[in-house]
Amino acid sequence: MSQFQAAIEEAIKGYHDPYLNMDLFTAGAVKRIEVEGDKALVDIQLAYPSEYLKNGIAQMLQFAIENIEGINDAQVNVTWQVGSHKAHENLANIKNVKNIIAVASGKGGVGKSTTSVNLALALAADGARVGLLDADIYGPSVGMLLGVQEGTRPETEQEKFFKPVVACGIQSMSMAYLVNENTPMVWRGPMVSGALQQLITQTLWDDLDYLVIDMPPGTGDIQLTLSQKIPVSASVVVTTPQDIALLDAKKGIEMFRKVNIPVLGVVENMSMHICGNCGHAEHIFGEGGGDKIAEEFNTQLLGSLPLSKYIREQSDNGLPVVAADPDSEVSVMYRNVARNMAAALSQLTNEMVPEIQISDD
Repeated sequence: MSQFQAAIEEAIKGYHDPYLNMDLFTAGAVKRIEVEGDKALVDIQLAYPSEYLKNGIAQMLQFAIENIEGINDAQVNVTWQVGSHKAHENLANIKNVKNIIAVASGKGGVGKSTTSVNLALALAADGARVGLLDADIYGPSVGMLLGVQEGTRPETEQEKFFKPVVACGIQSMSMAYLVNENTPMVWRGPMVSGALQQLITQTLWDDLDYLVIDMPPGTGDIQLTLSQKIPVSASVVVTTPQDIALLDAKKGIEMFRKVNIPVLGVVENMSMHICGNCGHAEHIFGEGGGDKIAEEFNTQLLGSLPLSKYIREQSDNGLPVVAADPDSEVSVMYRNVARNMAAALSQLTNEMVPEIQISDD
């Protein structure tokens, strides 16, 4: 066993992952520590998309390890791999889909679809392969938000499978691709539930780390169908801070709990308005509602997003803010929420801590 083992372990433990909210040993991310003379070799594998972060993490750990007396060179290799998780073990996996995340809200008008689209794009920006399913059969909007041209139809295979429509670098499927946008869906509940199942199972998803499902508002037939027939991994609830939205968000959390789908956390949308002229921030819809719900239901606040004219304009233009301006302040907010979400999901699968190899050659 290396004389440097304890010192290297302490150096690695000094890095606290802000998304996992723990050190890398506790997270099971340290795969190898080897020492050859005065040279240390360390392999780290994170379980959430980290393409944008991995070089910075490697540099921080390298600097910390090279500060150890007797270690003159540290090679730190940081990689990431998304594991597979599903809540219902008795349901068959959707082919080529590792994880399904349902983004829901108790009521309409809280910005759930805009949030779903930007979270999907944020996951893709960190290197994940992402699909987005529009489960709002009555009011599909994902195609418009992604800038998919009106009249676009998915390619078919064997006359019964759909190929997803790729837009902004992610795979997407929506009822809007199959009907005229001016045709209302005057369907009863069982027809809607059947259509949703077909959209999910008859789409030829291509090797997805995450399938994000933009749910319709409420706790009705579609939500129950999804929870009972589809191997959903976990859910996220979007709300705004005002009391009426929080009341409905609580119902959404309770619904997922009753059908044994983990709730990764709450996203508080429209949490504040920032004046475009003077920069003054004002909590128009109230303050701290997301924190209160998260505490009450023993989950976490994944993040708060502003009421922003810029987000609305980019959505209306069919180029969501995360795709249009990835380095903007609001894009960084979405990316932080997406990382918190992916990290929380990874912890549902991190039950086994891998064995660490330590050698001194």
